[in-house]
Amino acid sequence: ATSGIGKGVARLFATHGAKLMVSGRDQSKGMSLVEELRAINPSVHFFRGDVGEPETNRQLAEKAYEKFGRLDGLVTNAGILGLGRVTDIDLPTWRKAMEVNLYSVFYLCRFSIPLMLKSGGGSIVVNSSIAAYKSFPNHVSYNTSKAGLVALTKQMALDYGPAIRANVVCPGPVDTPLIWDSAKAFPDPNTAVQAAADKTVMRRLGKPEDVANLILFLASEKSSWMTGSVVTLDGGATLS
Repeated sequence: ATSGIGKGVARLFATHGAKLMVSGRDQSKGMSLVEELRAINPSVHFFRGDVGEPETNRQLAEKAYEKFGRLDGLVTNAGILGLGRVTDIDLPTWRKAMEVNLYSVFYLCRFSIPLMLKSGGGSIVVNSSIAAYKSFPNHVSYNTSKAGLVALTKQMALDYGPAIRANVVCPGPVDTPLIWDSAKAFPDPNTAVQAAADKTVMRRLGKPEDVANLILFLASEKSSWMTGSVVTLDGGATLS
C-alpha cells in the first residue's frame, strides 16, 4: 500500500471509513502513509513485511483480525516485474516474481479466508493485469504470474462462495513506478510509456484512483452478485 495503485486504494478506502491494515516492505513509507490517512480516518494501521514470505502473510491476517475483531475484506496488490525471456531470465528473478506476484496472494488468502468465514464472510479483490492475457516482450515471469492470479481467484470464488466473493481486476497501463520499470524492457523507455498511453482509446495512462474506484466497488455490497469475475480496466488498450 506504500506506492502506486496500493496507495490509491488505501486513500480511497480510508476516505470511505474503512478500518485498514495496510502493508509494505518499507517502514518509513508505511508510517508516512499512516500519518497521512489518520488525518481523515484514525483506524489505519501499518504492518511491515515481505509478502513473498508465508509467515508475513499469516501475521498480517492475524494482526488485522486482532486489531479489529473481524476481517471483512482483502485487497491483494503487491507486484514486481522480473524482466527476461524463458531462455535468459535468471532463476532467482523468476522465483522472486512468482513469490511476490502469485504465491503471496495464495498465502494471504490461505490465512485470511478462515478469519473472514469467522466474521461471517467477505470480499476478496485481487489486482492482476491485462498481462494475464496480453503478452509483452521480455515479461515472462510477470505475465505468467498475473495469469495465475486469474485462475486462483476463480477457484476461490467457486470453493468459498457464497460466504466469500472473489473477483479480479486487470488494469492496463497505469501511471505508477511499475510502468516505468516495465518500460526498461524497451529500447527507449520514455517513448514506450508514451506509446502505451497513446494506444489506449482514452489517449492517457490510467491513474491509481481509476483502479481504486473499481476495487472499492468490488469490495462493497454494491457488487454483491459478482464473484469469479475478471474486470478489465485499461482505457480501451486491448481493443486493438
